[in-house]
Amino acid sequence: MSKSPRSPSKPLTDYPRPSVAVDVAVLTVVDDTVKVLVVDHPRGRALPGTFLHPGERLADAAARALHDKAGLDSVEFHQMVMLDDPARDDRGWVLSMTHSAAVPFERFPTGAQLAPVDDTSELAFDHADIVDLAVDDLRRRYATAVDPSGLISDEFTILELRRLYEVIYGRRFPKDTFRRHLSHGLEATGELSREGVGRPAELYRKTHTPLLPGAASFLWNRSG
Repeated sequence: MSKSPRSPSKPLTDYPRPSVAVDVAVLTVVDDTVKVLVVDHPRGRALPGTFLHPGERLADAAARALHDKAGLDSVEFHQMVMLDDPARDDRGWVLSMTHSAAVPFERFPTGAQLAPVDDTSELAFDHADIVDLAVDDLRRRYATAVDPSGLISDEFTILELRRLYEVIYGRRFPKDTFRRHLSHGLEATGELSREGVGRPAELYRKTHTPLLPGAASFLWNRSG
């Protein structure tokens, strides 16, 4: 029995194509607040972003957006999710691969615009939603390792670390419980802090060891 011939495949040009963009939420902690990098846009303020060039990788486009729009280079960012709502951009059908990063405040160029992450309703398009995704991503990463983005110095006191985590999670942590849950990722330097008043505090550094599972539950549990 002879097989019927297969229909030839349609050329890709026969299918409608969306534009593909990248948008990058770069977070930091400054003035006891989590803030996000924003740039000027014809529609107001927005996250650094750009459209993908022919033959370009998404990561390269994201790096280009940070360099061209914000003067920020050598940022370790990662992909989050693809936003595909056909109505997300009234200029046309635009998909956006969202990226997230967190860098110390000192890394930002002079004059960089930073907006508190809880006050982003004025951002263009759906960029406020991207910021929310980035904050959730930051919290997940900080629940699995001690300060993985290096937002504080290489050596720090437990109090400095706890204050950083309180800013990131938007809640207070009991000091003794906090220390117990994160101690798995810390090691003492044998040195004392020379800053502040009162009794010098012991300095610690990260071990780059993943935290115990209980640490994540403690950080996310608001009744703890």
